[in-house]
Amino acid sequence: MERLFQFKLIILLLILLGENVWANTIIVEPNNPQKTIKRAFEQAQNGDTIIIKSGVYREGSLYLNKAVTIIGEDYPEIDGENQYENLLIEHNDVVVKNVLFSNSGSSSFTDIAALKIKDSKNVRIENCKFENNFFGIHTINSTYVSYINNRLTSGKVKGKPSANGIHIWKSKFMTIEDNIIQGHRDAIYLEFVESSNITNNQCIDNKRYGLHFMFSHDNVFKYNIFKRNDAGVAVMYSKRVKMIENVFTQSWGGAAYGVLLKEIDDSRIIRNTFSENTTAIYADGANRIEIHENKFLKNGWALKINASSSDAVLTNNNFFGNTFDVATNGKLKVKSFNENYWDKYEGYDLDKNGFGDVPYHPLSLFTVLVERNESAMLLFRSFMITLLDKSERVLPSITPDYLKDETPLMRPVKL
Repeated sequence: MERLFQFKLIILLLILLGENVWANTIIVEPNNPQKTIKRAFEQAQNGDTIIIKSGVYREGSLYLNKAVTIIGEDYPEIDGENQYENLLIEHNDVVVKNVLFSNSGSSSFTDIAALKIKDSKNVRIENCKFENNFFGIHTINSTYVSYINNRLTSGKVKGKPSANGIHIWKSKFMTIEDNIIQGHRDAIYLEFVESSNITNNQCIDNKRYGLHFMFSHDNVFKYNIFKRNDAGVAVMYSKRVKMIENVFTQSWGGAAYGVLLKEIDDSRIIRNTFSENTTAIYADGANRIEIHENKFLKNGWALKINASSSDAVLTNNNFFGNTFDVATNGKLKVKSFNENYWDKYEGYDLDKNGFGDVPYHPLSLFTVLVERNESAMLLFRSFMITLLDKSERVLPSITPDYLKDETPLMRPVKL
């Protein structure tokens, strides 16, 4: 009876372990027609591991529909020869590590990618390199996909167009972490993506946005660096987005922003640094936005919030060295605009409670004039504008009164 019980227990364990009990390791070698990547995909069973030896592999478009782990030795190169989509994954439970994907094809009509993931779940792409591709990684209708510690660079081949570095469409529970993305159109693009985390990435020198997402709700991005992109981040038609402890810097140009908020609701911008951007935050149709404990340093405009936005809460932010702190195009309705630090504030604190005794009006009359007529910027730093600024301080009644900090801080917030 005891032996029968032990036998049944062994059978049960084998069933629970499934196919991994018989998992094999398949070796791929360059210049060996019997050990190609395509042949390894054909031979592999679910649960197998494929080891790709160092070398260059030119095998056209590869297709994987099995649950395998792919590990490269010393970054074997899968070369798309500027014609093919290097690899399409269409299966659950796939891992790809330490592989170089290069020279994908490009097309104005087809979303060709170095690596495409479609209709899949539990896929992990880790420590891979992507060089001179159209799309780097393109993901469609998938869940629980992770992109960890990858390096994506494009735009170095003259005359070859580049699309987005990491492009995700209609997916959930994605993780984008510790990646470096340079030279693409958008570094990261999300559309109809929900409940995902974008953490500790570096998006540098991309041609449009560092991060661009539309119709994507309940996402968190934190600890990222967005530097020298044409614009830092565009958040459009989305709800309940959290932006925490990111750096947005050196996005200069006529339509350049650190963050663009377009038709976005119930979101939070907390403890970020905005430095040396044309406009740090531009908001249009942004409702119930909370902006707390951020640092605005040496921007052209720190905040441009259109009157189409409502019920914003802006507290405990630091404003240093910005040309204009606040601008708007109409009578802006905010829920709270108090307890911020403004380096231009020249009020006093007689009761020594840390708050200015006189309200601060960050929306200057000259800012209003510039919003209505951009050519007025020609007068900036002129004697006339200096006189106008001094007059405002003496007679604040000529300053728009619907936007003011009732309790400005006398010292910067410790962030």
